[in-house]
Amino acid sequence: MIGIIDYNAGNIKSVEHALESLKAEYILSGNPEDLKNCDKIIFPGVGDAAYAMEQLKKTGFDAFIKEFAASGKPLMGICLGSQIVFDYSEEGNVECLGLIPGKIRHFEGCWKERIESDSCMPQIPKVPHMGWNDVEFCNGGSRLLDGIENGTDFYFVHSYVIQPYDPVVIKGFANYSMLVPAVIEKDNITVFQFHPEKSGAAGLKILENFINL
Repeated sequence: MIGIIDYNAGNIKSVEHALESLKAEYILSGNPEDLKNCDKIIFPGVGDAAYAMEQLKKTGFDAFIKEFAASGKPLMGICLGSQIVFDYSEEGNVECLGLIPGKIRHFEGCWKERIESDSCMPQIPKVPHMGWNDVEFCNGGSRLLDGIENGTDFYFVHSYVIQPYDPVVIKGFANYSMLVPAVIEKDNITVFQFHPEKSGAAGLKILENFINL
């Protein structure tokens, strides 16, 4: 059974619809107790990291997610849920869950550093990074990418960038005037900066692979 964490941070309905289209059994709940017997968890989210962490602490999902990750069961993070699993986010200057070492930085700070070191850097694009972008697989990819062609387009909406300390955990990246980590995997935790549930057939294939783990 798949559990979906509902912590008032958006994009729940689209995840539900995607799972329903795949005929997957799931439980959606804002109460960690309801999800304790699930064998897989989806941790979605859009919006502000500081607000999201506040909600996780209020509901007890901060401790639940850490315990679930430690159990070795599959955990999938999507968009904001892909960022909060790291140590720290510049969005609201907030300490996050610390499941994967790294931090979350705003695009503009990353680009500013590149401009200072590379006079040939192209013009800074718009923020947020919104729309379809191809993803190149790397470091052996992920089993959740099985059956998906390298360079496939996925749908992104984000202003902050995942910066893991260990580059080996990056399993896929997009290019938006810089390399943008898009798929991160460490042990039983796989997170996607893009939205699989909004990425057509390829995104559904990721969810199907997750269901079949």
